[in-house]
Amino acid sequence: MRRDGGYIREVLLGAGERPDEYPFALPVVEQLARAGGLALAPGVTFLVGENGSGKSTLVEAMAVAAGMNPEGGSQHYRFATRASESSLGAHLVLKWGINKPRSRFFLRAESYYNVATETEALGPEQLAVFGGVSPHERSHGESFVDLMRVRFFPGGLYLLDEPEAALSVRGCMAVLARLAELVEQRCQIVVATHSPILLALPGATIYEITEDGAIVAVDYDDALPVRLTRDFLAEPDRYLRHLFDDE
Repeated sequence: MRRDGGYIREVLLGAGERPDEYPFALPVVEQLARAGGLALAPGVTFLVGENGSGKSTLVEAMAVAAGMNPEGGSQHYRFATRASESSLGAHLVLKWGINKPRSRFFLRAESYYNVATETEALGPEQLAVFGGVSPHERSHGESFVDLMRVRFFPGGLYLLDEPEAALSVRGCMAVLARLAELVEQRCQIVVATHSPILLALPGATIYEITEDGAIVAVDYDDALPVRLTRDFLAEPDRYLRHLFDDE
């Protein structure tokens, strides 16, 4: 698998004073400041961690720092439905490589409906970029797969926040195959995910955000979603007894 397409080499917190509140009070942001930055390899980088660990906040902030719309879309999308993004993006510094991406897109699962609506509003020319079919005309999961097949061009930078949210198991497998194709096409992709299927992408970098906010490189077998899913499938009764006994 090709390892070029490293457009963003490192993500850092800029100098200067920062508030002592969200998102800067998140352990992962504090650790990012102490560590001096986060290196990004070419190809695909996954961020995993428990709910509330800050992985989605970090991906969203990277998208904003790279000039993309916080609700999703490319750098050309400038709509705002309800501002819910953190201020972290204004404080991130992206260290770029020599080459710049030819295309950029931020897929934020929870607000993709808004991106689809804006795409329709932009008219037939923009719909043509999406294959001539509005995302609203497809199921939620189908529209995600369509987006990656039709709108993710070679030589691009793509940031994805929990794309598996709308996908079946088979849909995750389709996205896994598409990610492999995009790496061959010199794309760089950062994905916040809970999916053990997506994490199986050969050659990908997996960073796990721990409870204390440390960002640790892990192998596939050691990644939190993989460990927990395997344990549950191996002994579901044990987990169910524990969960129901707690109630």
